[in-house]
Amino acid sequence: MTDWSAQDHAWMARAIRLAREGLFSTDPNPRVGCVLVQGDERVGEGYHVRAGEGHAEVNALRMAGERARGCTAYVTLEPCSHQGRTPPCADALVRAGVTRVVAAMVDPNPQVAGRGLERLRSAGIRADSGLLEAEARALNPGFIRRMESGRPWVRLKLAMSLDGRTAMASGESQWVTGSAARADVQRLRARSSAILTGVDSILLDDSSLTVRGAEAGFSTAEQAAVGARQPLRLVLDSQLRTPPGARILQQPGRTLIVTCLNDSAAQAPLIEGGAQLLCLPGIDGRVNLAALLDWLGREQCNELLVETGATLAGALVAAQLVDEIVVYMAPKLLGSAARPLLELPFEQMAQQIPLQVEDMRQLGADIRFTLRPQYSQQASLQQQPTQEPL
Repeated sequence: MTDWSAQDHAWMARAIRLAREGLFSTDPNPRVGCVLVQGDERVGEGYHVRAGEGHAEVNALRMAGERARGCTAYVTLEPCSHQGRTPPCADALVRAGVTRVVAAMVDPNPQVAGRGLERLRSAGIRADSGLLEAEARALNPGFIRRMESGRPWVRLKLAMSLDGRTAMASGESQWVTGSAARADVQRLRARSSAILTGVDSILLDDSSLTVRGAEAGFSTAEQAAVGARQPLRLVLDSQLRTPPGARILQQPGRTLIVTCLNDSAAQAPLIEGGAQLLCLPGIDGRVNLAALLDWLGREQCNELLVETGATLAGALVAAQLVDEIVVYMAPKLLGSAARPLLELPFEQMAQQIPLQVEDMRQLGADIRFTLRPQYSQQASLQQQPTQEPL
């Protein structure tokens, strides 16, 4: 185990802060930061801004110039060793004359997976990893999940009253939470590769599911960058009930209607309305949710944000496909006739799903909980029939 110094910790912490600057723009690449240090002086730093442009190490080396020779590089992810859209960063560090590299974590990409560090060591550079690894992993849950399992990180966003209700019996739901919570949801959207909803949400709310940078509190420059990269929007619609004039079909970026109904006559009005159709296998007349996640993984989707009603949300949790739940709780009571948070057909205490609290904070009058489901090894309830097809 490497004996890290206080200086090592401080410079890696700086690299992690830099990596966060790419939170909304690097997709489908990971968020990475790099700091170059000569003695106790920072001579260069950089972060990966967007796919196809320079990686963090290259941007830091450009800033340092000749002063990079003999320095230590602190980078939040193992330098790449393969040729992608840009040349290998490990080779760039070797050419620059860096003598030591500290990586927070090994790259989970099978094309790298330790080869970058070995490339550095073979060139006589001291290369170690593991410093502030937990913090580095938290930067890229989706990239890591996709590299390790072929599926995206699934984040389920829910908003509820104090009595656990999400909408009135009629479907009326605007607004359960306040403006601060709604701004936070915009930031969740901005960091996501894709946003998934169910057709019932479209029929009830006519949602657009776009990122609204001004509402999120972004600067003018951030708004322009985020607006140019709207996440892929997906509507789970097994029976093709989405209206061709729905607002979600008129927004910038791509909207995909996900169905298991292979009926060209039913699909035609939606295609004319601007939608793209994805037909996947079905189970009992409903889209196979696991097949959808597999498809998204192949499409390089890192983080999937789910914004939907109780039926689809419950189906994903019951199938043990949700990695993280973000709940915004408003200090209000909607009453026992209002709609529940999730539809989960549990009948026994043994079926309960414990939740690990990762974070809890106040946003205006509301409270945001970030939770991780602690699934047991029992068989999931994936694809159990519900009253309405999704």
